[in-house]
Amino acid sequence: MNPAIAATEPRSLWSHFATILTLPRPSKHEERIVRWIRDWSADHGFECKSDETGNLVVRVPGSPGHEDAPTVILQSHLDMVCEKNGDTGHDFHKDPIPAIIDGDWVVTEGTTLGADNGIGVAASMAAAVDETVVHGPLELLFTVDEETGLTGAAGLDGSLLSGRLLLNLDSEDEGILYIGCAGGADSLLQSDSERVAPADDDVTITVDVRGLRGGHSGMDICDNRGNAIILLSRSLRSLDEAEIPWALHTLTGGGLSNAIPREASAAIAVHRDRAADAIRCMEAAAVALREQYAGPEKDWSVICSGASACTHPDVLTDADRRRLMSLLLALPNGVLAMSREIPGLVETSNNVAIVRVEGPQMEAVASSRSSLESARDGVLQQIASCADLAGFGVALTDSYPGWQPDLDSQALAVLRDVYTELSNGDTPAVTAVHAGLECGLLAERIPGVAMVSFGPTIRHAHSPDERVSIPSVARFWEALRRALHRFGKTES
Repeated sequence: MNPAIAATEPRSLWSHFATILTLPRPSKHEERIVRWIRDWSADHGFECKSDETGNLVVRVPGSPGHEDAPTVILQSHLDMVCEKNGDTGHDFHKDPIPAIIDGDWVVTEGTTLGADNGIGVAASMAAAVDETVVHGPLELLFTVDEETGLTGAAGLDGSLLSGRLLLNLDSEDEGILYIGCAGGADSLLQSDSERVAPADDDVTITVDVRGLRGGHSGMDICDNRGNAIILLSRSLRSLDEAEIPWALHTLTGGGLSNAIPREASAAIAVHRDRAADAIRCMEAAAVALREQYAGPEKDWSVICSGASACTHPDVLTDADRRRLMSLLLALPNGVLAMSREIPGLVETSNNVAIVRVEGPQMEAVASSRSSLESARDGVLQQIASCADLAGFGVALTDSYPGWQPDLDSQALAVLRDVYTELSNGDTPAVTAVHAGLECGLLAERIPGVAMVSFGPTIRHAHSPDERVSIPSVARFWEALRRALHRFGKTES
């Protein structure tokens, strides 16, 4: 455990987070942190229940004199996005996160931090045991597998919960209250391919896109950040435009559907007499692309290396290579529409998230989001049409509903009053978020629940640049503390 982080104020929250940093918790592998929460619950005499999906509910009695107040659900998810730079040897299944304090931020090097949503988990646990927090009965809801399709929330047994006020502690802009989110779905695109031996005079060139910012495909999509898969595909397509024959050995990029791809790599075969021309062509294409992304991306590059004897036994046929490249460059990517209702909010987007071509099957994943179901369905139809034209099959996965705003909810009223008080009369912003929160699914499984989502300032979630603001955590904690006190004064 990092003692400096554990000793940061508010200590009750940061000490829990410092322990969380030592517990491996990739999506679908939350066993260590689940065991820790069970032991923690037993140590404090709290009842802990789980459903068949693996979600946990910890019941905390109300503070003395507040036992009859309405039950408040504090909800957060246990898993974290496991992204790291290619030159980082970190093993997310066994290594602690090497977090440090850098000024007003908690950061790490080369890996994601897991403040999303480790801070929410820590805040829930701290609220249950910190003697300065006066509250009514609490239900701490810890969901699993949020980051790879919200499957924990999708499988939640709502009968485990009695509360009808829910505070989701999984947003990333301190002082902003979220009351709605986008729905979404992933499209898995697959096709068999035919492979042949490379030509005798071919050499292998490795082409890597490195140094992009990446980020959350919901929260950061509005920044027009570069997508490594798209940039690599455009660099390779420049060979066709220059009439340089080439073949594809392998193409990989991205790792998670909810992360903008930061890195991508291809191994191609080119006749040895055209290798130098091919490298110059792709490097020239990269120069033009850098101009296009000069604002949001400053340090990325296309690196060409090799031009040695072919190191791969086979390549895609020319027809299959063209099908693949046409698909990747035809798929919609980035912001597709802005909200007409909320200024500055992305309504609809698509993220070309993953590509894998390393054997006989070609595979890609596109992640679509929209606050309008019809708009989301339109993007899915567009993706399916692109796949059909390229000869790929499509399967929809990880579909989740949006969360429709309720401006009259009690949860919102209390949090709005608290933040207004904390900011000396300034009313907090109330908005929706383009990311897919679990709230849409929770609303289906907890009938009549009133919800609001809030949290501290977290930047660059889902990327190795993830960081959390220490001062904002203190303000978030104070808002949570005051809100629970307000709810605790209310009679059931």
